[in-house]
Amino acid sequence: MVSVAQLYVRDVPLSRRPERADLLQVLWCPFDHEPDNTPLTALFWRTAAEVGEVLTAPPEPYAVEYDGYVPQPCLLAPERVTEYPNPMELSKELQQQLADGGRWEGTGMNDYYRPAPDEFYWNELSVAPGWKAGGWTRWGLTDPVPRLCPACGAGMDPLLTIASSEWGSNTRGWIPYEDQPHSTPSADNHQPWNPTGLDLARGYDLQLHVCPVNPDHPHLRLVQ
Repeated sequence: MVSVAQLYVRDVPLSRRPERADLLQVLWCPFDHEPDNTPLTALFWRTAAEVGEVLTAPPEPYAVEYDGYVPQPCLLAPERVTEYPNPMELSKELQQQLADGGRWEGTGMNDYYRPAPDEFYWNELSVAPGWKAGGWTRWGLTDPVPRLCPACGAGMDPLLTIASSEWGSNTRGWIPYEDQPHSTPSADNHQPWNPTGLDLARGYDLQLHVCPVNPDHPHLRLVQ
């Protein structure tokens, strides 16, 4: 198993966790697994105060299917942002309102989006790109589908999105201010939009969903 993420509740609000747990560790097997041909994930909820010896460096995997399944070590700089649902999760009436340019007057929408104001919502307001805890689901590879707990049937909540990139050509408005001066490739081919070096399903993201009723129930993986 390969270490993917370690999140402390003091830094990142994590709902739907076991009682007293304040640390989430995410690991995966760096090989494709059915049914979505992505790494098989495992969640470990822990109490940080009860953790004993801490390794200075995680063990290297014996073998991996793709180099893009082994994340480069990174430190998190969590930031709380407001995002809105993917347009496909909205009613037809709301989708029509998003396409009405008159409703966007005085909102700061630039002229680039005037021919298609709903694209402004899609790129600049809905579903922040990159790694995130919680938030809305990034539909697009498929239409929205129910995510039901396999143990109790409850509707599941997004826990963590593991991203192949922090932003794209159509979502540059989400680039953090401190990263904007370094948002293009450097001479050594460093890719600032992908500090972890992950490549999931040819550039897609993997979102983990958990049961709101019982955190011990199995979680679900969703590629979008």
